[in-house]
Amino acid sequence: MMQGLSAAICGVLLAGTPAEKVRSARRVARDWRLGRLAHEFSVSMPDRPARPAKPELLPPNRMPKRGKGGSERGRIAMLHALAHIEYVAIDLAFDMAGRFGSGFPRGFIDDWMKVGADEAMHFALLDRRLRTLGSHYGAHPAHDGLWEAAEETAGDALARLAVVPMVLEARGLDITPATIARFHEAGDDPSAHILQRILTDEIRHVAAGTRWFNWACERDDSDPVNKWKTLVNRHFRSVLKPPFNDSARAAAGLTQDFYL
Repeated sequence: MMQGLSAAICGVLLAGTPAEKVRSARRVARDWRLGRLAHEFSVSMPDRPARPAKPELLPPNRMPKRGKGGSERGRIAMLHALAHIEYVAIDLAFDMAGRFGSGFPRGFIDDWMKVGADEAMHFALLDRRLRTLGSHYGAHPAHDGLWEAAEETAGDALARLAVVPMVLEARGLDITPATIARFHEAGDDPSAHILQRILTDEIRHVAAGTRWFNWACERDDSDPVNKWKTLVNRHFRSVLKPPFNDSARAAAGLTQDFYL
């Protein structure tokens, strides 16, 4: 009997170690692409995904300062923070598909499975780089802000699309170019090349979120910009701060009328 999509996604979310989560994410994305999973949603998503014992998760205001990435220690701390973001992003992508996929066309699942596989690859690249530099994922504390955003939007697909890809991932488009430049300036070209790869992929991820948000607004006969602003004001606990990477955002379909 063919395994169901929702059960397979739960397996990703409940994978307890980074190695298991990366393997599971890649396998489930591949199985979906090859038609090996039944398109059904009989299993509910967990409230929280499994997390390894390390890193220790702290509130954002208790996180130690990382510096700007000029020293090797600072660069390792930055890479660790980015690895944690990508690790949580695996769960965010699969949870998006499993929690909300029944309300969207099959292409919605296609997109978030691809995003989840990308995030698993990004995490693996960053974890390997950390090990090359004598560290590893879990060696530093991390914060749980990304999953808090998922919990805040667990009951509303449009709120999840508005906040996670269109605010939080879009923020990565804004800040990553400067981080890449700092790594190049420090002579750490291998890390900079990984971040450039991630930046290129994240434009597609923001584009997926924006496209499906617009699709749902058209379905519901809502104005996308007004709907987005309402949902962000209601569910996003911080404020949108410049500078904005207008060209990358535009490439993702996230035009200035949304965020300015």
